[in-house]
Amino acid sequence: MDASIPLVFFHSPNTRSTGVLLLLEELGAPYELRLLNMKQGENRQPEYLAINPLGKVPAILHGDALVTEQVALYIYLADLFPAAALAPAFNDTLRGPYLRWLAYYGSCFEPAIVDRFQKHAPAPVGMSPYGDFDSMFGALCAQLQRGPYMLGARFQALDVLWSTALDWMSRFALIPEVTAIKDYVARVNARPAMVRGREKDAVLAASQS
Repeated sequence: MDASIPLVFFHSPNTRSTGVLLLLEELGAPYELRLLNMKQGENRQPEYLAINPLGKVPAILHGDALVTEQVALYIYLADLFPAAALAPAFNDTLRGPYLRWLAYYGSCFEPAIVDRFQKHAPAPVGMSPYGDFDSMFGALCAQLQRGPYMLGARFQALDVLWSTALDWMSRFALIPEVTAIKDYVARVNARPAMVRGREKDAVLAASQS
């Protein structure tokens, strides 16, 4: 991967791609913004469906490499800009836990939240991607209690993912109130790059109102 190749970021404010905008701020990464107005259905137009047939954001075009899916973007971008030290190196003992908790978000946490919100009973334990909600959520809370950040003392790209999601879900009461989560979200949100990113996203959102 070559960080000198221009990076095109397809974004719509106040969506999942807000987290990637915040990550780009933390990385200090240069990018060309392609803003989509989802209220006007721009994400469902042929031009964008050629980028992502599902019509979802975020997406990134880096040279010939098209990257979609939220977790994939966090992995790709953090590795693309190693000087920011937001991803453990391949020979770092934290690399495995880092990938574990990135994958846990999409494969366990979100499916459990969706089932809980829609009042769907989880699949039988042997078939459920997350087992049961209490076990899934308890493992997350236990991990957050190990340090100021997900992997302890070191702030990583996955903290942008998790803090953004937990913040949003707490606001809509989609998860139980837990002090460790509240403190974690506040700690990450206080970082200067996170503040800058949220201010940028608010301006972008206002431009579409």
